[in-house]
Amino acid sequence: MRPSRLGVVLVAHGSRDPRAAAATSALASAVAAAHPEWEVHASYLDHAGPRPLEVMRWLATTGHRRVVVVPLLLTAAYHGKVDVPAVVRSAEEELGLEVLLADVLGPVADLPVDGLLVDGLVRRLPAASFDAAVLIAAGTRDAAARATVSAAASVLGERLGVPCTVAYASAAPPLAADAVASFGPRARVVVASYFLAPGLLYDNAVASARSAGAVAVAAPLTDAPELVTLIARRVSSVLARRLVAA
Repeated sequence: MRPSRLGVVLVAHGSRDPRAAAATSALASAVAAAHPEWEVHASYLDHAGPRPLEVMRWLATTGHRRVVVVPLLLTAAYHGKVDVPAVVRSAEEELGLEVLLADVLGPVADLPVDGLLVDGLVRRLPAASFDAAVLIAAGTRDAAARATVSAAASVLGERLGVPCTVAYASAAPPLAADAVASFGPRARVVVASYFLAPGLLYDNAVASARSAGAVAVAAPLTDAPELVTLIARRVSSVLARRLVAA
């Protein structure tokens, strides 16, 4: 007998920092609570466990024949383009599962920035008076992926009614300190967080921003309600695409 609940596997990057796994677990719990009709599991590409293939192997042994994989990524960079699709292929070949791969949580291709993502970024902003904003992100060498971060910053700035620029913790300039300083010595700059979970890169970006005088820094998105709804939207979208293709 096949399980009545849809298997949903959330795939995070993974980190040595235990705060990252705690944040991912909290998000998975929030998604499961919002959607009891799904069997939701968190997994990690690196550092932490379980790994996505382990989770899907367990789902296969319990009778699941179809699984939706949702990458907990804010850009479609290397992990989204290479690592996660490789896991999907392995699950299909080794386990005989039908694996539906949802889009990443950040902007995709030429589609508009999802308002839910911006709502989550705004939710995490601390109360502060500001006249400029910096959106800090992990960073990537993928120019197309960076363009989607810039798009998110642009929409965030429009929502806040202030200029907003991007800064990265690694792989690409500018650093957060340089982005904050670019608004001038008298600017009151708030920092929004394009991170799903805390970790070394987030800490480095925060420290950099504060060194340049940022007035306030947002926490990562973690289990923001808007993120839970966005994940549900990604699941619904990939299921709809399957129906159209069938």
